[in-house]
Amino acid sequence: MTTSNEGAPRVPARISIITLGVSDLATSIAFYQALGWQLSAASNEQIAWFRTVDSALGLFPAEELAADAGIPAGGEPAFRGVTLAINLESPKAVDEAFEVAVAAGAGVVKPAAETSWGGYSGYFEDPDGHLWEVAHNPGFPFTEAGQLDLP
Repeated sequence: MTTSNEGAPRVPARISIITLGVSDLATSIAFYQALGWQLSAASNEQIAWFRTVDSALGLFPAEELAADAGIPAGGEPAFRGVTLAINLESPKAVDEAFEVAVAAGAGVVKPAAETSWGGYSGYFEDPDGHLWEVAHNPGFPFTEAGQLDLP
């Protein structure tokens, strides 16, 4: 299905930054560093930045993030209706990533296993309950730069 909006203004299909609201910035920084992620020099006492292959992850105190968005803070549900995913090249790489995440303090939500869609996937949560899926999807190859190359 295609639609033509030729000449119409558009929003670029790009996710540049994902910012997670966290309850304890220092704890969250330590967790992501324990995953092996490098803290950016752009970080400061109020916000932490981690560069990913094709975007950036920000960590910001949850109450301040809510205030910045102009919404009330608190009362986060157990499931926020959002997951973040790290796609990897093989089931073995998924298992290895899970081992690192658990050693860093991640809670295993769903152990990695073969999926109904032909891949291999599991979920862990960070110190604030943000869900991360670690998956291998044989139908989603990677570029030489390590970016997902959707068909």
